[in-house]
Amino acid sequence: MTPEVQAKYDAKKKRIYDAVALKEPDMIPATPSAELFPVFNAGFTAAEVVYDASMEKMKISLEKYVKDFDPDIHPGLCNILAGEGPGLELTEPNNLRWAGMPGAPIDENSLQQHIEYPNLLDEEFDEFLTDRTGWTFRKQMPRNSELLKPMAMLAGGASDARGLARIFSTPDFKHMIEQFQKINDFYAYHDLQAAQVVKYIEELGYPNLRTGMAGAPFDSYSNFMRGTILSLSDLYDNPDFVLARVEENYERSIQMIRMSKATGPEFVFMPLHKGMDGFMSDEHYRKFYWKYLQGVILEIIDAGKTPYVYTEGKYNSRLDFLTEVPPGKVIYHFEDVDMALAKQKLGGIACITGGYQPWKLGWQTKEQVRDEVKKLIDTCAPGGGYMFETSCGLDYAKRENVEVMFDTVRTYGKA
Repeated sequence: MTPEVQAKYDAKKKRIYDAVALKEPDMIPATPSAELFPVFNAGFTAAEVVYDASMEKMKISLEKYVKDFDPDIHPGLCNILAGEGPGLELTEPNNLRWAGMPGAPIDENSLQQHIEYPNLLDEEFDEFLTDRTGWTFRKQMPRNSELLKPMAMLAGGASDARGLARIFSTPDFKHMIEQFQKINDFYAYHDLQAAQVVKYIEELGYPNLRTGMAGAPFDSYSNFMRGTILSLSDLYDNPDFVLARVEENYERSIQMIRMSKATGPEFVFMPLHKGMDGFMSDEHYRKFYWKYLQGVILEIIDAGKTPYVYTEGKYNSRLDFLTEVPPGKVIYHFEDVDMALAKQKLGGIACITGGYQPWKLGWQTKEQVRDEVKKLIDTCAPGGGYMFETSCGLDYAKRENVEVMFDTVRTYGKA
C-alpha cells in the first residue's frame, strides 16, 4: 500500500475497533453487509458471478462498490457463492439452490437458498447411537448429496480388500471417485482466485476483518441433524439426547478455536439461526442455547479475537442474556430488535449494530432514508459502541438510496 492508502486503512480499522471498545470514534463506522448489491451495481446478474470461476466479475463488482461508496470494512466475497457454480454442480448438494444452476429452480438474481430437512429421523436414534459411522454412510451422506449416494455401499459389511475392491469398482463408486478429483482441482483453483480478489480489495485500503466462522452449538444440531421442527420438539421429547449432541458440538467448536488461536481472523462471524424470540422458552434458551453459545463467545475472546454475533429474527426477549459477556469485547448485530431497548441494555457492555431494514432502500424516498438513518444514529450512537449496518444484505437497494445512506452516516455520524 502507498502511505496514503495505508493511512486510510488504519483510520478505518481504528474507527471499527474504537466502536468495539465502546468508544465514540471520529465518525460512525459504515459497515453494511453488501451481498448481491455490488453485483447489480456493476451490471452483472447473480448467476454470471456465481459461474465465473476466474472471479474477475466479482473483482470488478467489489472494486466498483468500494470506490463508489467507501465502506469502512472489506466486503469480503459477500457470501453469494461467487465463482462456485461449476464446483457446486460437481458436488451435487441436495440442500442448496443457487443462481444459474441447471433447471433454474430460483431466479438468476436470487441469493442462494438453503433447503432444510432432517438428516436424523425418529426411527434412526438406535442406529445413530450404536453405529454412527454406518449411519453417516448409509443415511446422512446420501441425503445431503446425489454424488455421495454410493457411500451407502461402504456400510455393507465389507472388511477385506476383495470386498472393498468389489464396491470401489462399481460404476457409481468409480464415478464418485473421479468427481472427487475434479472437485479438489476446481476448488484449489477457485480458492486461489478468491484469495487474490480479497487481497486486491484489502490493498485498496479496506480492512478485512470478518472472515472467521463459528456459531451456537444448538444450531448445528438443528441445522444439520434434526431440522427446526424436530429439534425444537426434541427439547421436550429427547432432552438428554439434545444435550449430548450440543455438548459434542460445543467441544468441537472449542477445539477449533484453540487450534486457530495463534493465527486466523480478527473477527469471528457467528450467525444465530434458532435462538430468536418464540422458538424456545427462556428456560430452554439458557439450558440448551445460551450456555453453550456464551462458552464459545468467551473462548473466542480468550483467543484474542472479536465475536461478531449476528442475531437472526426477533431478539427482544434475549437481550438480558446477551449482557452476560465481558464489556467491550463483543459485537451484536440485530436483524429485528427494538434498537432503543438494545442500546439501553447493552450500552456499556457490547457494540451494537444492524436494525435498519434494507427493503427501505428499495422503496423509500431519499428523504425518508436520510431521516431514518438519522433516527437510528440518534438512538444508538450516544456514548459510543455503535456501528451502522443494515439488518441484512443491501441486495436490491436503489443506488441513489445507498448513496444517501452512506452520505448521512458520514456527515450526521461525524464526531
